[in-house]
Amino acid sequence: MKVSFRKMHGLGNDFVVLDFRRDAAALSDEDVRSLAARRTGVGCDQVILLEPPHDRMAQVFMRIRNADGGEAEACGNATRCVADLLHKETGRRRIRIETVAGLLEAEALPDGPIAVDMGPAKTGWRDIPLARAMDTDRVDLSLEPLSEPVCTNIGNPHATFFVDEAETIDLATLGPVLELHPLFPKRANIGVATIRGRGDIRLRVWERGAGITPACGSGACAALVAAHRRGLADRRATVELDGGSLDIAWREDGHVIMTGPAALSFEGVVDLEHLVAG
Repeated sequence: MKVSFRKMHGLGNDFVVLDFRRDAAALSDEDVRSLAARRTGVGCDQVILLEPPHDRMAQVFMRIRNADGGEAEACGNATRCVADLLHKETGRRRIRIETVAGLLEAEALPDGPIAVDMGPAKTGWRDIPLARAMDTDRVDLSLEPLSEPVCTNIGNPHATFFVDEAETIDLATLGPVLELHPLFPKRANIGVATIRGRGDIRLRVWERGAGITPACGSGACAALVAAHRRGLADRRATVELDGGSLDIAWREDGHVIMTGPAALSFEGVVDLEHLVAG
């Protein structure tokens, strides 16, 4: 099966975007893994499927498939990329994107960045979700040298650990163990954050189903919310990831606004029959 694609990224968090708004198609987990494979496929952290919206208020339904074939509920960087694509396609500055986690509002700003309303941050243990009741501000979870994360749902589950130096944490070893911890029935994205100032956070993320990525938009939102809940940061901060920085604001109404760039790398056509899964 030959399919056209766009390769896009937000701060290096990269996506293969497939447009199925007119011609519907189903991708198996193996198809997704084949597309995402770095050496034998196009290569990406997530495969993004654009489908007709179910909600009449939305311009598109965005389906997110992780590199391992599994489905994710939300992805901030992918949302900015899709909003940028639709802005350039239609000329609209305000875009509504439907996801399995609900509607997301995005706005193309005059100077180029895309602002996305990621919806309200959820902090209840059932909303994360966690396997049992506990205080999500200091979760009873540790794996040396990490302990007591703040857990937040930004359309998907996040555990944010605060550390003195994010660069010194062996996230490649600790991330996959914590992602699959029994405390997280739907697995979790694992962030390690260093507070540089009340408006400055350094963050690295092990992304559920994708591994370490240069940037994680929802992870940046979760880090700011977590830092403010702990009294370590104001309601707005710059979050610096490996691939660059995002502006994150947690409004008084509970909604989290993420602002940052989106970029198109290239376009092409790929034959799925001749790809090999990674």
